[in-house]
Amino acid sequence: MNRFHLLHATEFIYDGPVYESYNEVRLRPIHDDRQSCVSFRLITNPASRGSSYKDGYGNWIHVTSILPHHRRLRIEAESVVLVHEDSAPEPANRSMPLAELDAMGPDLFEEHFDWLAPSAYVPYLPELAEISKAAEAACDGTVAGFARTASDFIHNSFLYRKGATHVNSSVRDSLAVRAGVCQDFAHLLLGVVRMRGLPARYVSGYLVSGSAGPGAKQEEVIGGQASHAWAEIFLPGGGWFGFDPTLGKPIELRHIRVAYGRDYGDVPPVRGVYKGRAGQSLSVDVRFRPALDETGHEQFAEPKSDSDDSQNAIPERPQQHSQQ
Repeated sequence: MNRFHLLHATEFIYDGPVYESYNEVRLRPIHDDRQSCVSFRLITNPASRGSSYKDGYGNWIHVTSILPHHRRLRIEAESVVLVHEDSAPEPANRSMPLAELDAMGPDLFEEHFDWLAPSAYVPYLPELAEISKAAEAACDGTVAGFARTASDFIHNSFLYRKGATHVNSSVRDSLAVRAGVCQDFAHLLLGVVRMRGLPARYVSGYLVSGSAGPGAKQEEVIGGQASHAWAEIFLPGGGWFGFDPTLGKPIELRHIRVAYGRDYGDVPPVRGVYKGRAGQSLSVDVRFRPALDETGHEQFAEPKSDSDDSQNAIPERPQQHSQQ
């Protein structure tokens, strides 16, 4: 079944009173010809009316504001997504030779500037150029073959290890320790293929729990407990194709896309600020289940959360959480 019910709950608990909490939430799944966002709702506790808009990359952003004092903030996004059967096509076996890519460089750079230029999390580094050259030498000489080989090289050469990097880590950090999480693996692949002249974009989303196979570098694909990230690469003559260097496997029907960006900095699930002297702790819970119950109806669970109001505070502090 390719119809999924998703519940993504983010909870901030503060060790003192805070107020004027403003957050940008990017949790509404993409709706296009590859997947359908059948329904979506966002609930906060304390309650917020909020607003929404689309950014320049077509991602939905919901803005919430909690003005009164509170000690806890829960943001709960609930959606039903239908992933279409042909949403994860394989690149054509007979794709463009790499030798023809260089001549297309100026046109690709003009059309896909954001997906080719270096970014804060994905600077152009000599180490990435070395990986790019190694992947080109080992591939079949085609653009699609190079993209697959680069993804496989990162999967085989870097260790998946929680805590090896942090939310603000760039590829410099993962290159230094030869390890990271899915956010880092996606950034590495972006840098490698961009330096070879292929447009590539960061994908924030989910991977529905399932058998990941013996080569997977995540414990049962995270077990539905956090967000996931991978990359999509533009192959001239073929379009955009997804590659998941963390899993070392092609994109499947259980990859659910939420947002596109140049890197993680464009698409954090929750990002915001609050006023107060209090520190914060964060918990994230992501759950999946078939979207229909035994009677064929969609079911939504009512969120439960508590909040307390208290005294005034002063400083403004950031809050956000990372891909795992």
